[in-house]
Amino acid sequence: MRPGPLSLLFAALLLPAYLHAEESLPQAVATTSEQAQIDDLEQRLATSEQQRETLNAELQAANGERESAQLLRLRQDNQRLKLQLKKAQAEAPERLFSEQQMWFAVGAGAGLLGVMVGAMLRGNRRSRREWIN
Repeated sequence: MRPGPLSLLFAALLLPAYLHAEESLPQAVATTSEQAQIDDLEQRLATSEQQRETLNAELQAANGERESAQLLRLRQDNQRLKLQLKKAQAEAPERLFSEQQMWFAVGAGAGLLGVMVGAMLRGNRRSRREWIN
């Protein structure tokens, strides 16, 4: 190969890197009116953020007051209902049987009923000794 085209090839390869390495043109500095407008908007943003924070704090305080009033009302209702329950329990007559005794009596009654029905179905006839051959 000849040395001429090799150096040309090398220069062509370095050209994109050189162009890429160049800094882009600095952006135009904002004019004074634009800068004043930006400053005004930033100030308005800060003011609105502060207003948002104060309104948020007021909302939290109002929610706290409302919840405390509701909690107080619920506690009063709870106490009133407890008193009503105690009155109702005091007025209610005591049960004759407990739950377990009741189920025992039901089972015994079913057993006796079965014996009586069996005796009625048997009748008055004398039993034959059919079982013994």
